[in-house]
Parts: sequence; C-alpha cells; structure tokens
Amino acid sequence: MSLPTVQFSDDQAEAWDRIATALEQAGVDLVSGACQSAPEDKRVTLAVMGKAGSGKTLLLAELTRALLEAGVELVSGDYEGRRRREKRTLAVLAPTNKAASVLRARKVAATTIHRILYTPVYDPEYERIAEWLTGNLPRPTVEGLSETALDRAHAFYAQVKSIPGALAAAGLRGSDFITGWKRRDDPLDIGFVDESSMLDARQLEDLQELFSTLILFGDPAQLAPVNQSGGMVFDSLPAPAQLKLARIHRQAEGNPILDLAHALADPALGFEDFESRVADAARRDDRVHLAERVDSDLMARSPVLVWRNATRLRLITAFRRAHEAPETALSPGEPLMCDGLELPLKHRKKRIDLEARGLIKGAQVVYLGPGRKPGFSRLHIFGAEEPQISVASIIKIETDPDEEPFIPYAATMGAAFVHGAAVTIHKAQGSQWPEVQVFAPDLFAAARAGRSEGGVPLWKRLAYVAITRAEHRLHWVIRNRLARPRTSLSTEDLEAAPAPLALSSEA
Repeated sequence: MSLPTVQFSDDQAEAWDRIATALEQAGVDLVSGACQSAPEDKRVTLAVMGKAGSGKTLLLAELTRALLEAGVELVSGDYEGRRRREKRTLAVLAPTNKAASVLRARKVAATTIHRILYTPVYDPEYERIAEWLTGNLPRPTVEGLSETALDRAHAFYAQVKSIPGALAAAGLRGSDFITGWKRRDDPLDIGFVDESSMLDARQLEDLQELFSTLILFGDPAQLAPVNQSGGMVFDSLPAPAQLKLARIHRQAEGNPILDLAHALADPALGFEDFESRVADAARRDDRVHLAERVDSDLMARSPVLVWRNATRLRLITAFRRAHEAPETALSPGEPLMCDGLELPLKHRKKRIDLEARGLIKGAQVVYLGPGRKPGFSRLHIFGAEEPQISVASIIKIETDPDEEPFIPYAATMGAAFVHGAAVTIHKAQGSQWPEVQVFAPDLFAAARAGRSEGGVPLWKRLAYVAITRAEHRLHWVIRNRLARPRTSLSTEDLEAAPAPLALSSEA
C-alpha cells in the first residue's frame, strides 16, 4: 500500500496502513482514490495513541488530505450541503473550541463535537448561495447582492472552503445566514476525533452511533475524565484496534518542553530530580524559563495552570488586585471561562444556539464590556469562528472556596462564567497557548500527597498535561508569588469590530 509524500516513521506508516485498510473495507480506497457507497453493516472504531510529539496530528492531517483528494466531502459545523446518497463524508472533530482551533491553525478544517451534533437551519436565500458555491446549484440572483459581491464569494471559496468566510467576502454575515440550530437526527460517515483522551464512555457511544468509521487520536499519558476512574475510552477497545505511536519524531527533536514531558515516564524520577531537569533545561534553552513568580501580564491571555482549586482562587484574587480591577465589576480585558449554561429545558433552542457558537463548558473568553441590556456582556470567544458576541451572562467572581461567589453581572438566565486568569490542569486539557505558566508548588503538594491515577503518580500526570499545553515557551513557577503587571488590561489585541449581537434580543 503506497504512502503519502511526507516521510513517516515505521509506526506512523503501520498506523496509516491499518487505517487505510479499514477505510478500503468501508468503501474508500486511498491508493486508487476510488469511493463507493458505504456498506450498511460495516462499523469500525480505531484509536491512534501516542504521547506529545509522536506524530498524531501529522497522521491525522495527511489522512484528511488523502480523503479529500479521493473525493470525500468535508462536513464542518458551518454548512452542510444537500445530502447525496453516493457521496462520502468526513468530519474532523475535537472536544473543545480551543482544541479545534489548534487543528485549524495547522490547516486541518476541524470543528467541535458539540457543533457537529447539531445541524444549522439556514435562511433559504443564503442557502442558494452556499449550494452554488459547493457546486449543487447554478449561480443565483440574490436581491440586494451585486454580481461583484458574488464574484468575491466565489473567489474566496475557491481558495478556502469556508461558507461563512465566502459570505463575509460578499459582505454577508454568518449569523444572518444561520437562523437556528437543531439536534442531528441523520448519521454521518467517517469521523476523526482529536484529543480523545477527554471523551467519556457516553460520548464515545454517541460518536459510534453517529459515525460508521470512527478514528480516535489521543494521548494515553494525559489525565482521564473525572468520571472514568483513571482510564481512557480507547483503553476499552480491543488490542488490534489500538494503534500505538512511539514518543518522538524528527519534527519534535530538540524540543526541551517535550524532552521534559517525556522524562516523566521514568518510574524512578522523583519531583526534586524533575525540577532539577527543568532548571538544567532553562539554563540551556530560552524555551524553558524557571520563574521566581507568576507573570500577571501573561495571566490575561494564558491562565496559570494549577492543581488545587484553592490555589486557583488565590491567584485570581491576586491578579485582580494587581490590575486594580474593581471589586463590584469587571474590567475590559479580564479573562473568563464558561462554566455552563443556566437555561431551563423550555429554552432548549437557545442552549443549542449558544453551544453551537462556542459557549460550551470550558470555553475561554475575554470580557469586552457590558452589553446593551442589563445582564448582557460583550465577549470574545477564543477558537470560535465568529468570536465576538453579546450574550446574557451570569458572571461569578470567586474569592473563597467556602463562600458564595460575588456576581457583578447577572441575567435571569444565560451563560455562566468564572474568572479565567488561573485554571486547573484538568480543565486545561485540549487547550494550548504560546506560553504557559505552571504553578510548581501545587505539583509538589500533589507529589507529597502520594496519590496515583492509573498506576502513575498523580503529580507526573499533572506535570505532563501542564507542560504539553505550551506551544513555544514553558514558565515553571517555583515560588508562591505574583509579579506586578507591566501593562494595563486591554482588548486591543482582539478584533475591533464585534460580530452582530444576534443574541441581544433574548437569551
């Protein structure tokens, strides 16, 4: 079986061949590029398992490219054309917006699991444009839209297969195009799921029902979901369905952050020895920094990663004081994290709409300012395709784990938020930031506690997950101190023009 043009390692090549064989049995031949209708009785789930730097993302990206070249149609969260029975489809998914945006930054058109579980309801006028762009209808005539605007949309779509992007090029907005959302009833075809270590058993069952061919990509060294008793969903798959990749390849060699992460696999390595390795790496390479105190400027966009909730609250309180944030309000530029949607069942449509726009639990946002109505907030959602919205909000500022949070803004119902300047390592899974601060005193406390998860000391799992959240630079903070900010809180680094406030009339 032939391989793609990139040079794979032996384990990557073996995984490619196993997946290609499964796809061929499902009617998609990556060698000949031929696609046939999916057999009705054929279902398969495989898992590609490897630590950071083992080449999981490269394999996922190359498989996606090969499927698209074979004529498989990509299904995204922004638009699905009219289903054709003979057409094969692929969806590339991640559990969170942040994880999906990491893939999109690597030119893999990914969307969230949440968003693919819902299907958009389209305005018929705009749907004609989308069907034309995807080749299903002739060029439309749309009242109020010039031929030049249609040409711009067509030129954009020829370069980037994004319906919202093409509509934006024509002067239209995605929120005008999508009028609502509904839960998906019809099944899909081929699914790739990144960061699958974050999935629980129920989510795996839902995905297996939705996709006849499901390929999971996950890191067995990360933290398991809290309800999984230390195990990952791919642990339950039969051994032949588990495709294991070795630790590191050419593209990751010489990366001190990954070297530190993989050093944690040594059973004899203790916390003090590991911290000495961090100090040695910091002396040799600027990508590792042994920090005496937490950088309060970095906290505005990259949360400090901690183990204990009490530590999280202390750091958030110190951050707000250092930036002179008012006690009874938020300052524009403060980071928040979505803590869920507080909506009654009768407002199910609003919940679906918010989730589809990226406001799922764990979504990272920045407060831009108050909305037009009491209780509404203007927000920037990291990783969302339309990042700026206005939404009914319930914002909680926690100061003490034993006391009720202070609530500076509250609608009667809507999206709930907690402060995001510090985050537990569990909640950071699936996210990455250019620079990451890891609060080492908390990991030392975990080491002293002697706890284990899945037979591995808990502090090592925590350290591994925290370290591998850093894309370019790791700050290992060794003291329980906070540096004074050098700059004021701001929103200038975010897009200036907010997206239409589609939720401002009701939420």
